Amino acid sequence: MFGKKKDAVEMVERDDGLIDYDVYVMSKREKLLNILFAAVVLFAVGYIFYHNLILSALLMLLAVKWPPMRTKQIIEKRKTQLTLQFKELLYALSSALSVGKSVETGLKDSLQDLRVIYPDPETYILVELEYILRGIGVNNTIEDMFLQFAERAHLEDIENFVDIFVTCKRTGGDLIEVMRSTSSTIGEKIEVKQEINTMISGKKYEFNLMMIIPIIMVLFLTVTSGDYMAPVFQTIEGNLAMTAAIAIFGVSYLLGSKIMRINI
Repeated sequence: MFGKKKDAVEMVERDDGLIDYDVYVMSKREKLLNILFAAVVLFAVGYIFYHNLILSALLMLLAVKWPPMRTKQIIEKRKTQLTLQFKELLYALSSALSVGKSVETGLKDSLQDLRVIYPDPETYILVELEYILRGIGVNNTIEDMFLQFAERAHLEDIENFVDIFVTCKRTGGDLIEVMRSTSSTIGEKIEVKQEINTMISGKKYEFNLMMIIPIIMVLFLTVTSGDYMAPVFQTIEGNLAMTAAIAIFGVSYLLGSKIMRINI
């Protein structure tokens, strides 16, 4: 919200310098900026609905609830990006294995291919692949490196792939064929997710628009029909009605956001 730059706060790092994708801790500055942003929005909405500075200020106190909500959004976005990047890794690795290369060599080739797709060296999958290859270079097993990755990613697709890979590696199965079929299956699943997100993107836009329309309507009626709206702002009953409207508005946003979140 306040810039695309990935700083040390966005990437909550462990002792090994890597990210736990299920954890995000805002810096004090970021948390303050988010609270200020939410406070300004809530105060504006409160004044439109109440025309009362005290009630608007009380509504503004709900701004402290925004940073946790924003944190969840950031975690979800980060996992979505990692999932899409992992799909590209699967395709690159499957192609390398299909021409007879070892897994280790395939990972090195995949890293080069992914650097073309993702020029930013801080791209999640590039950082993870580089770490895996460094681990293999100092005599860690590829199974352990993948297991560490899955442990931090907290993504079902990655966990399924790693489980199959580790089992196949340890039991001496046909690694190339298993990798090809697994990569194809998981890749198709991720593509289905992408298609669903594309299909509902228009609905998400409509949903966000519908969240704004009630505020615009109240503001429009206030400007064009001030006498008609005066009792709403000047009586206790009117304030209670507006409070109920804001509560319904908030619940609708939470429910709508949950409905729009489709898991496969």
